[in-house]
Amino acid sequence: MDNWIHAGSLDQLKEKKTKLIKGAIVVFLHEENVYALDNRCPHMGFPLHMGSLCDGILTCHWHHARFDVCSGGTLDPWADDVPSYEIKIEDGDVWVNHVPGIENQVEQYKQQLRKGLEQNLGLVIAKAVVSLLNANVREQEIVQIGMEFGTKYRSSGWGPGLTILTCMANVLPKLDSQGRIQALFQGLSHVARDCAGHPPQHLIGPLSGFDGNLERLKDWYRNCIEVRDTQGSERIILTAIEKQMSISDLNGMMMTAATDHFYMDVGHTLDFHNKAFESLTHTGNDMAKQILPSLTPLFANAARSEEQHRWQSPIDLVMPLHEAFSTIEGISLDFSDNAKAFDEKQLFDHLLSDNPLTMIEEITTLLKDGVNPIKVAQVTTLAAAERIVRFHIQNDFSDWNTVLHTFTHAHAVHESLRRSNEDLIVRAIYHGAVSIYLDRFLNIPSTKRPVAKEETPSLDCQDLLELLNKQQQVNQSADWVVQYLHHGGDKQQLFHTLGLVLLREDAKFHSYQMFEAACAEYDRWEKESSAFAEHAKETMLIAMTRYLAAHAPTARELPHIGTIAWRLNRGEKLFEEA
Repeated sequence: MDNWIHAGSLDQLKEKKTKLIKGAIVVFLHEENVYALDNRCPHMGFPLHMGSLCDGILTCHWHHARFDVCSGGTLDPWADDVPSYEIKIEDGDVWVNHVPGIENQVEQYKQQLRKGLEQNLGLVIAKAVVSLLNANVREQEIVQIGMEFGTKYRSSGWGPGLTILTCMANVLPKLDSQGRIQALFQGLSHVARDCAGHPPQHLIGPLSGFDGNLERLKDWYRNCIEVRDTQGSERIILTAIEKQMSISDLNGMMMTAATDHFYMDVGHTLDFHNKAFESLTHTGNDMAKQILPSLTPLFANAARSEEQHRWQSPIDLVMPLHEAFSTIEGISLDFSDNAKAFDEKQLFDHLLSDNPLTMIEEITTLLKDGVNPIKVAQVTTLAAAERIVRFHIQNDFSDWNTVLHTFTHAHAVHESLRRSNEDLIVRAIYHGAVSIYLDRFLNIPSTKRPVAKEETPSLDCQDLLELLNKQQQVNQSADWVVQYLHHGGDKQQLFHTLGLVLLREDAKFHSYQMFEAACAEYDRWEKESSAFAEHAKETMLIAMTRYLAAHAPTARELPHIGTIAWRLNRGEKLFEEA
């Protein structure tokens, strides 16, 4: 009887019709039957004993959610089902089993999450995330459910929602417990929004009976992408996976095809590819056969930058790039840790110069001399971040995305080369470098980089949050971060705070990208010990802060839903607030 609570006599219940047990469970006598439900409306926590019960339907009086009093099932999916409890009557007394009638709660929470994704119900998604985390379900399992759903129910393939979810999965170690709840909830919510109204994706399947050379598949794949044959390319990917092509080789095959043309879709094509492969670190490689084919629709209408006017005039940048590619195809690139060192600051300066032809020659010379392409890609990404550091707020607001695209593309190149030492992916370093050059006008005039001051500032990160409760605090917030760093502020706490800056807003796609890419690049430089590496880490934090500040504050509706779910789980009474 440990789980059973005495709810009074049946005669008392017949007289009053309703009985509260410790304020948490409500017992109803309705149509000569006794029922017990959780007393808190699953939508916003309003006490259900204050609702109306008629014809077997219990109606909450706050938002008029309706529930079957017998089972707790809701007629309004946005409200979610209310837990029901087992009843027994012995010797005229009513007893309630206070443990909900759920045999496998974790599986029910997972089903709740899938239902929230299918019906695009933010609060249901948020509540499922909180419940799963409280049940000690691994974060990767939650991410996998989102990946399975997002790749299955979006016929147009990999999109912003799955990219955001992968970004948030990547940065979970940078966040505190509340940040991790919001990161998972917001990533999953964007997946649901992306899939809403789309037909599902039906995979064609691998080539029947293929028994050829895997290298031939790579050539076939590039040919299919060249002519925008998304169905053929999908079959080749599935065939390669069935024939156990390694993830590294799959990365090389697909990234090579994605770099056969210049800076496709302002960098999104390559960035999405990189995120899809990164998602496998959270879901496991067994998900490759569902995740990787979702990338092929990206090529159907992708813009190819070599066909755009500004890549050809007033300076022809296309022909010099093709000449550079011909040169590097004839040499053996050194991806080893023992590759030749070089002057990183010199390359950095060339990347930010006004002479693109010299810049292209510099990159080619370094690669010919045996410099590791991964390191060249890392410095290129740093130069792209510097454009954001120098971005003047007198520019059109939409141009924040222009410099952001270059940065996230360069970061994707850097990560892709770390994953697969495929020579032809190196071409994308040049694509990013040219985009850095084309972005130069967004640094005219150039914002001055903040410098450390002698006086010791407040090291309370709440000050940064207060600062970003106001608009147009781009330069002020960057200055605050620099003072915080130079006067010994705790870096982990700063990442927690910048994560909150992102996740407390109704963030757009590019803000999630900015935060994740800057965090990842910071961590790469953190492994090095040099003055240039210290400068690079500061650059990443300044760029991140300026971009997030430019896009704050907002109405903060989405994070509010996540907060409601967390507070409901804690049993707080939202309805009693003034």
